[in-house]
Amino acid sequence: MVSILTNQVSVMLLLILAGMLCYKLRLLSDRGIKELSAIVLQVVNPIVILLAYHRELEMRLVQNLLWTFLLSAVAMGAGIGLATLLIRKKPGRETAVERLSAVYSNCGFMGIPLVKALLGYEGVFYLTAFLTVFNLLIWTHGIMSISGSRNLRSLLHVLRSPAILAIPLGMILFFGQITLPGFLTEALEQVAGMNTPLAMLVAGATIAQGSLRSALMQKRVYLIAAYKLLMMPLVTIGLFFALPVEHAVLTTVVLSMGAPTAITCTLFAVQNGKNAGYASQLFAVSTVFSLLTLPLVGVLLEAIEK
Repeated sequence: MVSILTNQVSVMLLLILAGMLCYKLRLLSDRGIKELSAIVLQVVNPIVILLAYHRELEMRLVQNLLWTFLLSAVAMGAGIGLATLLIRKKPGRETAVERLSAVYSNCGFMGIPLVKALLGYEGVFYLTAFLTVFNLLIWTHGIMSISGSRNLRSLLHVLRSPAILAIPLGMILFFGQITLPGFLTEALEQVAGMNTPLAMLVAGATIAQGSLRSALMQKRVYLIAAYKLLMMPLVTIGLFFALPVEHAVLTTVVLSMGAPTAITCTLFAVQNGKNAGYASQLFAVSTVFSLLTLPLVGVLLEAIEK
């Protein structure tokens, strides 16, 4: 596992650097970043999720999917609780941005490539459960936390997003045992293959939009990054390692919790008049350091497996 994870992280690092270079050379504009991001989120990710359900019906898979739903909900709930307890409100501190950044991970952009590299489409199949819990929480708790309002219309918005709609559609294929034509499957797999390069190019270009050097000078950024990248996966392992679940389920949930801060946190900060610059710094630093921490988490997971 560790060698695969290290190799995948190294590939992702090179692609992130390529994204940064593209932005610096003006090959990618701010508008281009938004457009590529939309393609990843609204086209490529849903197809990856759909293909994850294109498999033979096995009770083992169904049981593991239900376990993943349960573990994801508990892990995210624990993360929210700990962030509320440990990241305290103080005058002049961007508490809402920090709590959001400490809990919600880039489980779509970073999680899907990592899990697919380690576990194949079966891992992505389990990851859909985590993505469902993540989206339901970030568009309810996340929005309420950063805006201070209780607007549930955002939940209806996310339920109409392509990534979420791909899950019930995939379940129809899975439980109905509907096999897609070979030419269609091949075309979808070609699009799905773009997920990692496009997502990492967007991540790199997003980092390049701000000043990484300035972000690295912010002491508190390291504290929030450590909470996100180390405490979250360690707490998740501590909660679940003794449970009778397959290692693929635990690996999927732990890596999803240990992924860097979601770019969505920056977008929410922009929309709600919070410090978006600080949010983007948290995203940038956590993304860079995740390239070191994710293999460490893999070492721990491998040790548990033995």
